[in-house]
Amino acid sequence: MRNESACWEVDVTDDAAMADTARQVRTRLGPASVVVGNAGVAEGGPFADSDPQVWRRVIEVNLIGSAATARCFLPDLLDTHGYYMQVASLASMGTSPLMSAYCASKAGVESFAHALRAELAHRGVAVGIAYINWTDTDMVRDADRYAVLRELRAHMPAPARKVYPAAQVADRLATAAERRATSVYVPAWLRAVQPVRACLPAVVTHVARTELPRLERTQPFEATGLLGAGGHADERRDTAWRSERGSADRPGR
Repeated sequence: MRNESACWEVDVTDDAAMADTARQVRTRLGPASVVVGNAGVAEGGPFADSDPQVWRRVIEVNLIGSAATARCFLPDLLDTHGYYMQVASLASMGTSPLMSAYCASKAGVESFAHALRAELAHRGVAVGIAYINWTDTDMVRDADRYAVLRELRAHMPAPARKVYPAAQVADRLATAAERRATSVYVPAWLRAVQPVRACLPAVVTHVARTELPRLERTQPFEATGLLGAGGHADERRDTAWRSERGSADRPGR
């Protein structure tokens, strides 16, 4: 058994770059037996005022990026009869106002994982879904800088608004991968949401009808842009790409 680690940096929405990274991983470490689709970004703010490109980027990274990750490592998982874990969220089971792109992307990755599980079951590849709640990452800490998002979390039931250490969540996901679990819930009480998830949109709408107008009177809603260090890095990359494209499109003097 190899006891080796390595790191690659890649845009998960770039199919060619992801395929090349998978080849490098295979060459360096051998065929993958466990793959975790976890790359994600988020933005907050009213959908009507959202930047279409930022909104689309959340979908691209979270949903399309998950599919690209699974696609480029699937040959290895078929060879090793491996395990693919898709990181979802409480947002996969419910919804939240002012987080439309994130909620849509997490609902999408859950459905994607269910479909992939059904396709691969007879080929010896297991697919699991990780439902996780608030985790102490830079994305969540950045969201708390915005009063509206902070208030929205504060209106959740006490257990649902607790933030969990990243190391604790990672340990639970690692154990689930070792067991090739169909699903894992962090915290464990999230499992109890599954039977009542059909009721959640109505409950959220009922609360939002009262609370959103009150919050908006306190502080106008504004788009946050992509949240966290990863989101900020992605925005810088996009700005640089647009600048380079603009320079290339301008005629020479």
